[in-house]
Amino acid sequence: MSTRNPSPWYTHFWPWFLIAIPTSSFIVGGIVIYLANTTSDSLVVDDYYKEGKAINANIDKTSRAKYLNITTELQISNGGSVALTFHSGIPKSGEALKLYLYHVTLENKDMESVLTRDANGIYRGSFDSSVEGKWQASLLPFNDEWKIQNTVYLPQSRPVVFNP
Repeated sequence: MSTRNPSPWYTHFWPWFLIAIPTSSFIVGGIVIYLANTTSDSLVVDDYYKEGKAINANIDKTSRAKYLNITTELQISNGGSVALTFHSGIPKSGEALKLYLYHVTLENKDMESVLTRDANGIYRGSFDSSVEGKWQASLLPFNDEWKIQNTVYLPQSRPVVFNP
């Protein structure tokens, strides 16, 4: 009779395969827990009630812009220069305007520019960095009486119709 010496368990494929499945699950789970504890979600708002009241105020400002019949064209070049032309509802005082560009996902890319009126009645300003991609743009006077807000895709060669 021949005696057969079986090889040790660690030389076979299947034990290692069965050990690798739960081990990889623990490693991935540990990475997910680490990322959840060390990173923050900038899109989450802590005070929902206060934000809800602010939304109502923004709706009132947008309604005011519609009432004033404000129609504009916004041109933002790839270099960051801004030109805003009013077709109707131009501010009589000629005061400067605030233009905010909010990145749709990354809060640290948000930008602000002050637009001042030149001799031709065109409001001009600039941004320090390149403005490419999808942005939520908001235009307001310094007294926050009205607000125009639209989504813009930049860069564009033609002016963007920027109305309430």
